[in-house]
Amino acid sequence: MTEALYMREPYRKSASGRVLALTDEGGIVLDQTIFYARGGGQPGDSGTLDWSGGRIAIATAVKSDDGAIVLIPAEAGALPPVGAAVDQRLDWDRRYGHMRIHTALHLLSVVIPLPVTGGAVGATKGRLDFDMPEAPNEKAILEGQLNALVTRDLPVSETWIDEAELDANPGLVKTLSVQPPRGAGRVRLVRIGSEDAPVDLQPCGGTHVARTGEIGKLKIGKIEKKGRQNRRVTIEFA
Repeated sequence: MTEALYMREPYRKSASGRVLALTDEGGIVLDQTIFYARGGGQPGDSGTLDWSGGRIAIATAVKSDDGAIVLIPAEAGALPPVGAAVDQRLDWDRRYGHMRIHTALHLLSVVIPLPVTGGAVGATKGRLDFDMPEAPNEKAILEGQLNALVTRDLPVSETWIDEAELDANPGLVKTLSVQPPRGAGRVRLVRIGSEDAPVDLQPCGGTHVARTGEIGKLKIGKIEKKGRQNRRVTIEFA
């Protein structure tokens, strides 16, 4: 199994690694990686791998059926051999954009406290789909509430609970379309705000900024009807 360095060191831009395996499709599995594996609406990271005698661009990272993190090259080319030592470097601006937008979407779920039916994270904008039969009347008010949470510069932290605790508190899960991964015995919660009085607390496996002030000013874009009861709300950097 690959050690997911991005879980405990989301600000790390480079790292060493060693090739454990190459997949039949040309993917690369390392013993440890800073590349976030696509999931929960957040894209996989891109960047480069360097090794003695070679370099390859990485387009994304995904999780295999057996839980390994597989780095997907941007194009066909020479791959590092199994056992080779490699240097990993992220496309940091893209990753940091994902971290800011993903945290901002958590805040959006606070100012619109309705069940979430879907979502997607981008480097400059993102969206959540809500179980919202009627569109909100005052978009400017929602935008003001969202930016007020950003400017409070709230801390963003994580905690872990076991699956039984999550079952006892089903209200922690805001997303109807994606359930927290199970089977490992525990679930990661992302907290925004203080431990005693969090603004938001929900299961999430994505990467986030350390404080909401890092997000920067946001604006709410389109609010689109998607089905009988769904509304898609888009946010982007102002």
